[in-house]
Amino acid sequence: MKSSKAQISMEYMIIVGFVAVITIPLIVIYYTYSSDTNEQITSNQVDQIAKKIVDAAESVYYLGEPSQTTVKVYMPNNVIEAVVANREILFRVKARSGVSDIEQISSVGMSGTLPTTQGIHFIKVKAVAGGVEVSYT
Repeated sequence: MKSSKAQISMEYMIIVGFVAVITIPLIVIYYTYSSDTNEQITSNQVDQIAKKIVDAAESVYYLGEPSQTTVKVYMPNNVIEAVVANREILFRVKARSGVSDIEQISSVGMSGTLPTTQGIHFIKVKAVAGGVEVSYT
């Protein structure tokens, strides 16, 4: 009787060990794949935000002063810095492999500030003398 119980316990331990050997690598693969996908999504979102702002800046600039427009954007997580300087918009995004730069060049001069906090933001793009002013609320 004791031998039978010991054999059943040993078989259960072998089954649990086998399941663990299969499950743990799958969990690691899933985590790695999902974090890579999240980083790619964040980069694409930030790139689209920069393009929207550049397009809006060029539009209001060529329409002339006092033209302005508001762009609604969703800023993703992991944005470290956002810089609007001269003819470019630069975002620095944190990733597992380090910090990546996402940049968009405009044909018009721009100045102002952009948000780095996660969430929905309204970015005001206004034509001013000599360029475009970018701000957010």
